[in-house]
Amino acid sequence: MAAKPQLQGAQENIGNEFLVFTLGLEEYGIDILKVQEIRGYDADVVTRIANVPSFVKGVTNLRGIIVPIVDLRIKFNLGSVEYNEQTVVIILNLDHRVVGIVVDGVSDVLMLNSGQVSPAPEFG
Repeated sequence: MAAKPQLQGAQENIGNEFLVFTLGLEEYGIDILKVQEIRGYDADVVTRIANVPSFVKGVTNLRGIIVPIVDLRIKFNLGSVEYNEQTVVIILNLDHRVVGIVVDGVSDVLMLNSGQVSPAPEFG
């Protein structure tokens, strides 16, 4: 019977995998299970939409699914936005909705336990 509490503690310390991406000088992580794919950013395949906030770059057709593309650098007011070969779009599946986020780059996949992760800030 003593092995069971040790097993529970081990399961709590296993943690989750997070995709690490950069925005400006900061690094952020998102649960790898929410990531559908990573694509290079190509402004030519993004269709602009009228009357949307500036951080919404538009939409793209991803194998028959219309995906909104949001530039997090603009959303978080990180200064001048420059697109280069490192700029990528992370396609996420969030609550059965597919959305793309534009970030400066992807750097790593890390295994983190719950004690190493801060909760996401609240946004209006």
